[in-house]
Amino acid sequence: MEKTIHQGRNVKRFREMLGIKQEALAADLGDDWNQRKISLLEQKEEIEEPLLQQIADVLKVPVEAIKNFDETAAITYFNTFQDGSINHGHFSPNYNNCTFNPLDKVIELYERMLKEKDGIIETLMAKAK
Repeated sequence: MEKTIHQGRNVKRFREMLGIKQEALAADLGDDWNQRKISLLEQKEEIEEPLLQQIADVLKVPVEAIKNFDETAAITYFNTFQDGSINHGHFSPNYNNCTFNPLDKVIELYERMLKEKDGIIETLMAKAK
């Protein structure tokens, strides 16, 4: 059974990780957008390619990230570092000894990337003056 990625939910995840409110995303997408339309968009399983590209540009994330991010796969991936499967060379289904929330690690990564982006913008702004 092939698992489908819920693109609208991924838009919401990335928007929230970046600390962007629905109203702000709507404003960045243009006059035709408002908070209600963003809310409806985030409920859509699949988003049209041109719109998905526009949203990715506004959020400054790769369109592939929205298309392919699978929270369950990310959690499973991070749990493998705590379940002994990598260190001992065998699969252990015991995930109870995970000492961190894997989603927190994803959020930390994006926060670091956001700080880097802000630093680059500051540097470019300083050079433009």
